[in-house]
Amino acid sequence: MSTAGREAPAWLLRPEPGLCSCGCVGRRRRGSFLDKTLRGTTVALARVLFDDDEAERDLPLQRVDPAVKIVAAALLLLAAALVHHVVVLVALSLALLGLAAGCGVPAGRLARRVWFTVPAFTAVVVVPATFSFVTPGEVVLPLGTWFGHPVGLTRQGLTAALLLVARVGACLTVALSLTMTTRWDRLLGGARRLGVPRAIVMVASMAFRYLCTLLETVTDLFTARKARTVNPSDATEGRRFVAASAGTVFGASHHLATEVHEAMIARGYTGEPRTLARARVRRVDALWFLGALAAATLALGVDRVVLG
Repeated sequence: MSTAGREAPAWLLRPEPGLCSCGCVGRRRRGSFLDKTLRGTTVALARVLFDDDEAERDLPLQRVDPAVKIVAAALLLLAAALVHHVVVLVALSLALLGLAAGCGVPAGRLARRVWFTVPAFTAVVVVPATFSFVTPGEVVLPLGTWFGHPVGLTRQGLTAALLLVARVGACLTVALSLTMTTRWDRLLGGARRLGVPRAIVMVASMAFRYLCTLLETVTDLFTARKARTVNPSDATEGRRFVAASAGTVFGASHHLATEVHEAMIARGYTGEPRTLARARVRRVDALWFLGALAAATLALGVDRVVLG
């Protein structure tokens, strides 16, 4: 029996250049603007939903009453705003990260979201304040002259910049620890119990729901567009599509948000946030409040008494 008919085709046996895992062989194409937008909205929506699931876990920090956590977070934020030494702020942030890790909260993800995003942006913003022509003082790094005047980085400017970055990082650690361990509806309910006006709570609740609706609408729209595209589009066409669909996205999300609000009104919504969990102060709530008060007092004491 002849084996000619069973021979592999020539194109299959022809050797091809190997590609490394990063795909750096050949010409690399720029990523599609549409794909980047779709990926960004999906990641943002997944982050919101994941934080909501994280707050539902049965962990020590999640069991604390939301109103008590808000008061404790306010004490820590006040302490971080009044501290004037970088060492104390860094120690406060590390203590919060250690507490989160000990209570089962993903401290690594919390640290990445805090220290690799906003403080880096803050550092870029405060860079001009480190130069001698903005913050006069002792020059520690000369950088030449500017119109005949010596220019460099001053010790006072660097200290002020580091203090601002550390303060922003500590405040973000406190805020994200609160939002990652508390559902949004319970957080608003706790704020209402603390005397926050009902109008502010209702606006915050609707804004959060509208944001989730907007992200979901954008994700569905771009996914449908990508699923119906045969030939890959270039960056210019992607930007044109995003600009043209902006009005459609806002119109559709606004229509859906209006329907949701009307359904809430029809079911008896009066603006007061309601949760299934009963609000009562327990021993763990008192311990959490006393711990936050002790941490804030210790931070201020070390900052004022020890470091002077």
